[in-house]
Amino acid sequence: MTNWAELDARYMMPTYSHLKLPIAIERGEGNYLYDTAGKRYLDLFGGLAVNVLGHSHPRLIEALNEQGKRFLHISNVYLNPPAITLAKRLSDLTLKGKVFFTNSGAETTEAAIKWLHKYQTKVAPDREGIVVLKGGFHGRTLGALKLTRQPSVYQDFPLPTFEVIEVEPENLTELEAALAKKPLAILFEPVLGSGGVIPLSEAYLQRIGELTQTNDVRLLIDEIQTGMGRTGTLFAYQQTSLQPDLILFAKGVGGGLPLGGMIAKPEWSDLFGPGDHGTTFAPSPLSASLGNAVLDCLFDEGVLEGARASIDYLWKKLFELAEHSPFIKEIRGKGMMIGIVTGGEPDQIKALRQKMQEAGILIDITQRTIIRLLPPLTLTQDEIDIFVQLLNNKLNEVFS
Repeated sequence: MTNWAELDARYMMPTYSHLKLPIAIERGEGNYLYDTAGKRYLDLFGGLAVNVLGHSHPRLIEALNEQGKRFLHISNVYLNPPAITLAKRLSDLTLKGKVFFTNSGAETTEAAIKWLHKYQTKVAPDREGIVVLKGGFHGRTLGALKLTRQPSVYQDFPLPTFEVIEVEPENLTELEAALAKKPLAILFEPVLGSGGVIPLSEAYLQRIGELTQTNDVRLLIDEIQTGMGRTGTLFAYQQTSLQPDLILFAKGVGGGLPLGGMIAKPEWSDLFGPGDHGTTFAPSPLSASLGNAVLDCLFDEGVLEGARASIDYLWKKLFELAEHSPFIKEIRGKGMMIGIVTGGEPDQIKALRQKMQEAGILIDITQRTIIRLLPPLTLTQDEIDIFVQLLNNKLNEVFS
């Protein structure tokens, strides 16, 4: 039998060695993953918010086969119908502006930094600085890394020289002082994902909107993890009064294939001119075809509507569990993006994850002690019942 863990250690650079679980995945089907030994797992990690439709969704496989028979890659020298179609749909559903496609979330952040530079040079040469939130995460490439505000991620890599202004989430005094300086922009996640699954309050978001308009500061929203229906709407900002200038997206948009991008408001859609930015692969015709299939499923086939019912049911069951479980201190997040705080030590949380894994359920840990759930939008009420019951049992085993 192939020892995949040994081969991984021998041939893969160990950047994920502290995170990898000893499970070699053979296939995925629906909301489940199957390892090479045939064991089935309910996947509540969802490929880090990528698998919004679960695994091997029939509509995605259909799109994969159809586009695969046509062409896989053509470069940006030619017109790309799947990508143009996806760009129009995303624009119509959001800001009515233009789209720039990338291959990933970090690439999207890098593109946004260059976009802001163009805004500075063309429109606001007297402004500088990007406001970000402490605990925010926007990627690991060098430009994105400077905007990511988690010390464990900084390390000692060289960083670009543009100014970054860090403020504490929900601290209105710091927010008002930062935006009163009239920086170029503010960039934030509506729900801090890697930072601990922390949703920003409605009052805080409203104040961001007011201050950015008053001070003519560009409003950039990182919807890389919150997008594609994860919070109950296509993008989380659509549940607020915010009017972003730029939306960053990735993860779930490609249906499991690499794809990201940003959507600009019409008045800022032409800041990028010919040759200002580019990429060999994005937008991949294959990824764009799957992106169109994702939107078909969300809006035409009722997945997003069904997900709202599952979201309500999942939160209801978790709150019921928290009411009688002494081991749950807080449940937070939004939609299918949930953080469960137990107050346990990192070793206890790892033990809990291990017990859930042995019972056939995959969960994630962020910030060492926060249980993070990023389930597919196709999660059923029966699966929710199974998960909540097992979570209760395993909490009792680990913490009693």
